[in-house]
Amino acid sequence: MTIKEYFRKGFQEWKNELFEYKYVILLSLIAVAIAAFLDYYSGVYVSSANVADVPDLILDHIGPVDMSYFYVYGYLILVFALFLYPLILHIRTLHIVISQFSLLVMLRALFMIFTHLQSPLDAIIIHFPWIFKGLSFENDMFFSGHTAIPFLGFLLFRKSKIRFFFLIGSVLMAITVILMHIHYSIDVFSAYFITYCSYRIGRYMLRKTDVSY
Repeated sequence: MTIKEYFRKGFQEWKNELFEYKYVILLSLIAVAIAAFLDYYSGVYVSSANVADVPDLILDHIGPVDMSYFYVYGYLILVFALFLYPLILHIRTLHIVISQFSLLVMLRALFMIFTHLQSPLDAIIIHFPWIFKGLSFENDMFFSGHTAIPFLGFLLFRKSKIRFFFLIGSVLMAITVILMHIHYSIDVFSAYFITYCSYRIGRYMLRKTDVSY
């Protein structure tokens, strides 16, 4: 078999799986749209709500350190990898990844509107590029999405070697947001526990509603 035939066969198999799972993928895309809507308006709400400035045992003794380039582009690479990996190599799991991601974002939106913490006063100012500018808010503290989303990738791909990429990415993001004073320590530490709980809830829901899971 030539290289051209190999890729042609692989693409045909990928396309067949895409059509096989098209309905659950569509439903998961609706879920992520709802999650994005909730996350945006939760961010708008906390940016204008009355908030409290609190001390932090770790932040009070370190930084801030400007790591904005890694904070922005490192995070975007991790998020893109979370979706591109199943899209290209495991299309049958794409709807699972999108659904789990949507649930985590929804939970974060819920936690944000009930946790009125002010962004640390000495936090490094961040400027996201392009269309991502509208996703940056003030006071969207609890919990750290930069820490949680890569950790979700670790849980989702725990049987693949790429899990180490997401685990390391999550730890580096946790260190980054603390050094930059973007999040309080509790936002980072709690992200691991909440993400694991979200992942388990997502697994339970998928087993009850998705016959292909």
